[in-house]
Amino acid sequence: MSVTNSIKEVSIKNLSKIFGRGAVKPGESYGAPGIGSSTAISVFTSITLIFLWWFITNMGWIEPLFLPTPEAVLKKFADVSSEEFAGSTLWGHTKASLFRVFGSFFLACVTAIPVGIAMGVNRIFRGIFDPPIEFYRPIPPLGYLPLTIIWLGIDDVQKITLIYLAVFAPMALSARAGVRSVTIEQIQMAYSLGASRGQVIWHVIVKGAMPEIITGMRIGIGFGWTTLVAAEMVAAEAGIGHMVLSAAEFLVTDVVIMGIFVIGAIAYMFDLFMRFIERKVVPWKGKM
Repeated sequence: MSVTNSIKEVSIKNLSKIFGRGAVKPGESYGAPGIGSSTAISVFTSITLIFLWWFITNMGWIEPLFLPTPEAVLKKFADVSSEEFAGSTLWGHTKASLFRVFGSFFLACVTAIPVGIAMGVNRIFRGIFDPPIEFYRPIPPLGYLPLTIIWLGIDDVQKITLIYLAVFAPMALSARAGVRSVTIEQIQMAYSLGASRGQVIWHVIVKGAMPEIITGMRIGIGFGWTTLVAAEMVAAEAGIGHMVLSAAEFLVTDVVIMGIFVIGAIAYMFDLFMRFIERKVVPWKGKM
């Protein structure tokens, strides 16, 4: 019994280290919501989910047609990396999708963010851009997919345009919300120190709006990945979405899951990169 109790005590201590809040840092109020690192919890959750997936599939509780084993997915990952599937290798599909998503994302950054800032600082720009953005924003990309095909054909221009439209609205509205979050006291203080209107917009409004702008970029790239499959549904010769849809037609479930993991991994790595940029660009976020 003593050995069993010792094992239980060690297990409880290990779990408390993972899920415990940790020591309060200087300047933090005890019990503040969201304070503390969640990295260990995230790793523990991921390992648990992968183990459950392995256990359930290897026990034969779910047919491989519906959920293949992790080993089967890894084997298919190695196969598609060196052999063609649906017209290209995994790298070829990934490269095509990266070009479409990040090309659209870059175009949205250089257009949606200035438009959102202009909407926030000028009523004329708000009156011009607010109606069309608010009109098409709730419409799912599949709703205007046929129209983009009629207007632009079925090449990469159409696909990039479709993804761009999905990314544009959340980024523009986030930039506008960021402008509105800047307090009037900050603006008046800058004017009282002799700043011009241009200096106030750049040094006070734009920089004050950066947390919401970066959040909008993170949300926008997520919309881009969700629109990718719709964009690659029509006459695509390569792309992760094209690969997943082709595999689904022939019930190759391991390729479908592999494609989902590839999209999720790329999107997650980019989100981690954006979090790093956020910490560098707006280190004051959440500390004021």
